[in-house]
Amino acid sequence: MNIEGLIRENIKDLQPYSSARDEFKDMSSEMVFIDANENPFNTGLNRYPDPQQSLVKEELSKIKSVSKEQILLGNGSDEVLDLIFRVFCEPKQDAAIALPPTYGMYKVLANTNAVELVNIPLLESFQPNVDTILNAQNKETKLLFLCSPNNPTANSFEAKKVEKLIREFQGIVVIDEAYIDFSTQESWLSRLNEFSNLIVTQTLSKAYGLAGIRLGICYASEEIISILNKIKPPYNVNQLTQEVALKALQNTVKTKEEIAIIISERNQLIIDLENIELVEKVYASDANFLLVKVDDANQRYNQLVKQGIVVRNRSNQILCKNCLRFTVGTKMENEKLIEVLKELK
Repeated sequence: MNIEGLIRENIKDLQPYSSARDEFKDMSSEMVFIDANENPFNTGLNRYPDPQQSLVKEELSKIKSVSKEQILLGNGSDEVLDLIFRVFCEPKQDAAIALPPTYGMYKVLANTNAVELVNIPLLESFQPNVDTILNAQNKETKLLFLCSPNNPTANSFEAKKVEKLIREFQGIVVIDEAYIDFSTQESWLSRLNEFSNLIVTQTLSKAYGLAGIRLGICYASEEIISILNKIKPPYNVNQLTQEVALKALQNTVKTKEEIAIIISERNQLIIDLENIELVEKVYASDANFLLVKVDDANQRYNQLVKQGIVVRNRSNQILCKNCLRFTVGTKMENEKLIEVLKELK
């Protein structure tokens, strides 16, 4: 695919901002640094952070078997998604496709960037309606968002359906893999180099337990990453975030142990929920949460809040009538949820 033909003309010609740390990178040398208008007194944070987050990318490159040149980091995945909109979609002209029920920020970012968002609902099976999606595209349709495992439905999309969409969609396919660490399916990173129009996004917010540091990750071809780097803010990932992320990536044993616990608790929670009278259906999950259909979601949500348990009411989303979303908590939190649900009248 001709990726350059999808990029906005003004972005192609844009000259990226060159920061002081872009121009002189060797911060380890014994030099006098008076180039960036920084405060000279050492606080440990008085210097600007590495604008390319090189050490973090090196660790990700080793873990994910993807070259550093194919990685872009953002202030959360939302910044990454926003950059993608701004590179490929001309405001008030181009369009993107999303598959509700899905992650709500696709709609917010489309509106923010004055881009039409075409919603093509998932099938009752929570799988993409492939033919309808492909028939809906035209020359203005630049982006297709696939959240897999999907939020709030928790399921992964069938690999054959996803591959057909990547091959036949005439724009950029963004696969949001925020929950991939809890899935039995293989990440699409393993096939990144097969498809020039594929972008995969991931995060440290879920499996790594680092939602507070706001680190989103974008994997794509070198061509796409280089153009995204043109427009990203120069110091978009702060020093503290880089340090915490690097520490976590250098010791993944704890993360793997916690993923195993969450999956085990998820499986037990499914069994327990299926034995509760007010629960009508527990949907299969490849994520760290469950979508659960109950008899009356609004009533049950309010009752749970009164008992000190906050869940997410997803009833306002298509295909999710009377559905609550339960994040898998600790063993104690899950047991409390089950105990309270059993007592509700």
